Amino acid sequence: MDIIIAVLLGLVLLLLGVLIFLVVRGMKVEPTDLKNVISSTWTELGLGEKIGSIEAQARDIKDSYKSFEQMLRVPKERASLGEIALETMLADQLPPDMYGIRETVFDGKRPDAHIKSTEGIVCIDSKFSLDNYARMVATDDPTEKQRFKRDFVADVRRCLDKIAADYICPDKGSAEFAFAYIPSESVYYFLLNEAYELLLHYSRTGVQVVSPLTLSAKIELIRAGVQAKKLSEKADEVKNDLISISRRFAEIDDKWRVFFGAHLKNALLQAEELDKSYKRLRDEFDRISKIPQK
Repeated sequence: MDIIIAVLLGLVLLLLGVLIFLVVRGMKVEPTDLKNVISSTWTELGLGEKIGSIEAQARDIKDSYKSFEQMLRVPKERASLGEIALETMLADQLPPDMYGIRETVFDGKRPDAHIKSTEGIVCIDSKFSLDNYARMVATDDPTEKQRFKRDFVADVRRCLDKIAADYICPDKGSAEFAFAYIPSESVYYFLLNEAYELLLHYSRTGVQVVSPLTLSAKIELIRAGVQAKKLSEKADEVKNDLISISRRFAEIDDKWRVFFGAHLKNALLQAEELDKSYKRLRDEFDRISKIPQK
């Protein structure tokens, strides 16, 4: 629409310039002259085609916006959009063996996603009902806006209660917290401003409401924790290997001490005695060999 206005404004300025030129020339301006100028200018510049093309593009954009807006209003499609964004985020930040998408974790529960952390399985639910939020934003009536706001906060409370009941089960392998994922920063910050005490209460019970930005940061912390644990496990393995080598060396050292202190020393002493006997015998043979023969 801004482009159409700019084109029409340019046309007006052009016509104004033509009129000023005709007045300066002292020519009498007839309505037919003005009509001819407008018609020729419109045709030469191809304004009809340009405006028609712009209107078609504006209609396409409007139709696309309506389709997107409608998609966000339909709970199933909106949930699918949130799940796709969540899956993409996890795939970008974590190795495949650290997370799962719509897999059964415990008691037949299937969260939208889960992360394998050092504290247990962290479940993520992204099915928030935003219908009342959309109605609240759309209405201009203050009374209606307050009513939809209360209804939306009630929807959030029910969702967080369900997440707490389904996905925070440390005795069954879950972590002591779970994530309630809102795929919209604007909705998340609305809740921070308008329902902060509610979010704080559920955070203390283990249900953490997150947006794309805050979830991304938490994923990095979880990954760092897992990597630190793996490094610690590797360090423990090296330590255990060194202890095992030390024990084996001690065993070999004891055996060497016994062998060297008893058997090898005895063998050396016997070898020295044998060497002395051999030398005495050799001296005798040398002496005998020097006796003159008759």
